[in-house]
Amino acid sequence: MARRRKGDAVSGWICLDKPRDLGSTQAVGRVRRAFNAQKAGHAGTLDPLATGILPIALGEATKTVPFLMDADKTYRFTIAWGVETASFDREGAVTATSDVRPTLEAVRAALPAFIGEIEQIPPAYSAVKVDGERAYDLARAGIAMELKSRKVTIHDARCIEQPDADHTTLEIECGKGTYVRALVRDLATALGAHAHVSDLRRLRVGAFTQANAITLDKLEELCNTASPLEVLLPVETALDDIPELAVTAEDAFRLTQGRSIVLLPRQVETLRARLTASRTVSARHGTQIVALCEMRAGRLNPTRVFHP
Repeated sequence: MARRRKGDAVSGWICLDKPRDLGSTQAVGRVRRAFNAQKAGHAGTLDPLATGILPIALGEATKTVPFLMDADKTYRFTIAWGVETASFDREGAVTATSDVRPTLEAVRAALPAFIGEIEQIPPAYSAVKVDGERAYDLARAGIAMELKSRKVTIHDARCIEQPDADHTTLEIECGKGTYVRALVRDLATALGAHAHVSDLRRLRVGAFTQANAITLDKLEELCNTASPLEVLLPVETALDDIPELAVTAEDAFRLTQGRSIVLLPRQVETLRARLTASRTVSARHGTQIVALCEMRAGRLNPTRVFHP
């Protein structure tokens, strides 16, 4: 007999507005304890120094985490000019200084070179693995390494404000794997300056935005004094780009048993028009998501099954 998981069978997403100086894993632990949930995970690490959107999955929602990892993100951050640090944020040791203070016009003129698909070398203080070790662990140990450049996509980048000569605030919309600290490093180099990130906030991860976010303090207060389930977002929130198909009760039962179902020709035609390269379809019966399936040869084959 399988061991029964400790905790409650709570399922759904929390759009957490993560506070500064809290790690993503710590945030997941606190949310899980607040709900006494059996399972929890997050979609996309947010540095302890950063604030903003950290989607946390509970229960059955953890099965949809991989679909959110590739989601586009929006960041707002402030560049502090004149000081470069080892980690390119305000916690790192100072490695270089400069009197150069780029104007707002100069920053705006340099940004187009960083929009689109670009090559970017991750910062040494990053979670990238080098021979099985995290780069930040090697960097903290003083071990030299050479990180390979990778293709990332920045859809848009714009200047928000320049409150003084020492600081410029930018906002970017980007794809997975983009490092804001690396962008600031490369932008400073292009402008003949030195800089680091003094403030970083994530405004969006896919369908998770500030509009449906909740702070950790507020969430824990709700869990202690009222029903917190009202702040849970549906399991399928992470699947906003995946085509959906309503299925009958009989087909829903087959899918939950791990068996495939046959599609009608009109269903195949409709789904093909909306499918991505993954060929993933979300099957739903009534208001309940039943399974994530792969469509092949006119059939839906379940790959992840959801339980009420």
